[in-house]
Amino acid sequence: MPDSPHIRTERPEPHIALVVFDRPEKRNAFDLAMWETLGAVMRRLSDDESLRCVVLRGAGAEAFSAGADISAFAAERGTRAKEDRYGRVLHESLQALRTCRHPTVAMIRGVCIGGGAGIATMCDFRVGGEGIRFGITARNLGIWYPYAEMDPVVQIAGYAVAAEVFIEGRIFTGTEAHQKGLLSRVVPDDRVEEEAMALARRIAEGAPLSARFHKRALQRLRGPLPITPEEEEAVADFILTADFQNAYRAFLAKRKPVFEGR
Repeated sequence: MPDSPHIRTERPEPHIALVVFDRPEKRNAFDLAMWETLGAVMRRLSDDESLRCVVLRGAGAEAFSAGADISAFAAERGTRAKEDRYGRVLHESLQALRTCRHPTVAMIRGVCIGGGAGIATMCDFRVGGEGIRFGITARNLGIWYPYAEMDPVVQIAGYAVAAEVFIEGRIFTGTEAHQKGLLSRVVPDDRVEEEAMALARRIAEGAPLSARFHKRALQRLRGPLPITPEEEEAVADFILTADFQNAYRAFLAKRKPVFEGR
């Protein structure tokens, strides 16, 4: 699949690829086509033997990504059949990122919320500015985050921080995210690109087969998730809840949702 109008790849250096989310008017929010393209792009880059590192970033300085494009939910989600397809595409895309054979670096500036933070936590390294906003706000819409996409947060930062992310819905600054272990390193906002690319160059200078082995070994040490197919399938049941439907309508109307536990 070629790059889409909203996701493009660049080759700034011989052994480094840059994946750019280019939808700044939407704070680089993802619709379904972008999720599909991201998965295809990451699989293509993973197969490129000449690469040694992949850097992901948002266009502009205001956002890495604001996550899923909620304004597109009416067309892309809303029924169980649509949600099953959306969830499958999302899972395949994020796992293509996580299992890319090359080390990956998230260059985070501005907003990194929801699916944007999901993308970042799938990367091996996260470089962010002190003033970024980082968090996963699934609870604000009554969405149930998938097991395999929650797992990296637990692995990176532990249960206590994962509870802050998913249950409390905490939004962290870059400094706070680094203190919690969610960022690999934090720098002044105007130095994020410089530091992320310097990290990518250091990775690219090392032995690529060694980097690929160590990445694969670290993931293998985690082992498989102890989750049944039935449990994975049930994640999409949120679409049937009154809380989700009410929260979605509240979002479009720009008002605060009222959750009733139904």
